[in-house]
Amino acid sequence: MVSIDFAGRGEVTIRELSKSFALNGRSLTVLKGLNLDIRPGECLVIVGASGSGKTTLLRVLAGLETADGGEVLIDGRPIHGVGTERAVIFQEPRLLPWQTVLGNVAFGLEVRGESKAQAEEKARGYIALVGLADFADAYPRQLSGGMAQRVGIARALTVQPEILLLDEPLGALDAMTKISMQEELARIWSEQGVTMIMVTHDLEEAVYLADRVLILPREKGAAARLVEIDLARPRDRSEARFVRYREELLREFGLH
Repeated sequence: MVSIDFAGRGEVTIRELSKSFALNGRSLTVLKGLNLDIRPGECLVIVGASGSGKTTLLRVLAGLETADGGEVLIDGRPIHGVGTERAVIFQEPRLLPWQTVLGNVAFGLEVRGESKAQAEEKARGYIALVGLADFADAYPRQLSGGMAQRVGIARALTVQPEILLLDEPLGALDAMTKISMQEELARIWSEQGVTMIMVTHDLEEAVYLADRVLILPREKGAAARLVEIDLARPRDRSEARFVRYREELLREFGLH
């Protein structure tokens, strides 16, 4: 099994973070004065209504967007753009269609200067980790949606990030595949020990995966809320306390 010791690494500190965009000649505030400490190795899931800034926050953490004010620190150091300690998984895996599964997963390592043989050896370990050892020579067109997303996860893990950032990674999957992939994500996160920060619209998914759920407010200036999910793993979706957490999140959005 491929595993890296990230003990004490992957801590994220967010202080007075603000971000706005220009829209039709006016400024639209998306994030305002956000403060948050994300513990090393925890799974934080971000939820909120449309326009609350979930994906914007993730993109700022990834270094793909620049905040207007405040700062983000990783292990005590300010971030400036993208960095090797972070990897991003999007809703669409964006695989290279001319590369096999092995080629897609090894690609990032080769770009970083590793030999083809070294890159492929490491890649095979992560392909096995996500359960696709028998499909290393398959092309993206031959994969189901869930399998393609597993390749995306393997590709992100291969570069050994401290922090895994996921933007609705399971949103495009059918219900049964999504449940299976949630279980896989929980397993991989547990085995790898990375800090995992994930955006989702699926409140049950949030309860299933998260150590804590960050609820971003629709009203700018209102305080974000953190909900600690105090449940043993692996989690039972039918267990009474699981259901109560899900209902608590539903009430936050006026859905219960």
